[in-house]
Parts: sequence; structure tokens; C-alpha cells
Amino acid sequence: MIGETAIDGVLMPTLLLLAIAALVVSFGLTRLLATFGLYRFVAYRALVDLSLFVLVLGALSWLVPFLGLRL
Repeated sequence: MIGETAIDGVLMPTLLLLAIAALVVSFGLTRLLATFGLYRFVAYRALVDLSLFVLVLGALSWLVPFLGLRL
């Protein structure tokens, strides 16, 4: 995905916008994992959080063209 999005005349890289969205979604998912106590099954919480962010970012970058969004 190559491109830029203009926000009030400022060009923003599409990947930056997707990374911000992935950060928000992964933050919500980590809160859910912590609420349900699922972090007790993993050894390295930071590695799980990073992996979750990368998976969400990959899913968003893969899904955006299929949804017809032009970012």
C-alpha cells in the first residue's frame, strides 16, 4: 500500500494512519486480555503486545483496499 492522505492540506503517509488505528485497536484488545486474565498464560507480556500490534496492523493494511477505503 503506497499512498498519502491529505488532512487539511497536510500529506500524511497511509501507513502512519493505519499504525495509529492499529495502536488504538491493539490497546483495546490488550485491555480485554488483561480484564479476562489471559496474560497469566504467557511468559512475556511485552512480546505478546508487540505481536498483537503487528497482526492488527497487517490485518488493517490488508483489509483497507477490500473495503474500498481510499487512505
